[in-house]
Amino acid sequence: MNLLRRNLAAGAAAGIVLGLLGACAQLGVAAEPRPYNPMRGQAGKDVVWIPTPDNVVVRMLDMAQVTAGDTLVDLGSGDGKIAIAAAKRGARARGIEYNPDMVELSRRSAKEQGVDVEFVQGDIFESNFTDADVVTLYLLPELNERLRPVLLEMKPGTRVASHEFDMGDWKPDRLDIVDGRHAYFWVVPARIGGVWSVRIEGEPAFEVRIEQQYQTLDGHAARGGTRVALQEPQVRGAAVAFRVPHGAGGVVRFDATADHRGRMSGTATLPDGQRKPFVAERS
Repeated sequence: MNLLRRNLAAGAAAGIVLGLLGACAQLGVAAEPRPYNPMRGQAGKDVVWIPTPDNVVVRMLDMAQVTAGDTLVDLGSGDGKIAIAAAKRGARARGIEYNPDMVELSRRSAKEQGVDVEFVQGDIFESNFTDADVVTLYLLPELNERLRPVLLEMKPGTRVASHEFDMGDWKPDRLDIVDGRHAYFWVVPARIGGVWSVRIEGEPAFEVRIEQQYQTLDGHAARGGTRVALQEPQVRGAAVAFRVPHGAGGVVRFDATADHRGRMSGTATLPDGQRKPFVAERS
């Protein structure tokens, strides 16, 4: 008898639930939506979605030396894990993602993990991220090459980290392999190719011609009627250094900072060790 009553009660409860669901449907009340769950390999605007492994995320951020005070922008941010990991290091982090469902997923994930990250729905090729100190990406080679001119126009010293794919003929400053995955790293170099008029304090100006291919430099100096090849020319971000042969076996070492206005300034170390300020202006 007790068993019969329990069965009748269970049936009545089920009927009530079904009745309530039917009433909600008739009244147009939507059921709670299921959380978005992306599928590995799902199609996106330009790429399929494959998440970056956590150990590769850590290596990319380590290579770029991401710390508090940096602004990091992740292009094609997907599930948001790179931007979220950067925010946990104290960086101001932003992700740009075309898929609005991924954007909402990323926002939820950031909130659940207790970090403040800005996730923006948009096309990376139509977005402005020139405020970034660090740019991260996991795209395809052809997309990296489309972005390359934009990245090279960013402020000298901007750090760029890419999972798996390179930038064509812009060779990386560093390449690490993490469990078979590639992590590439570049520092955006100042644009210093051209002809420069260099003046050491108290001395006549002379000409330096620099040829530049990304972070690789070559060139020569014309001084006192003599043309000599530059020794050890290098650029890293806005920092520039080169040596000019001087006298019998001596060299003058130039260490400078370049700006966007076609000007370099720094210190010239003479063969006798004396240090003098110098300025250089591009013709």
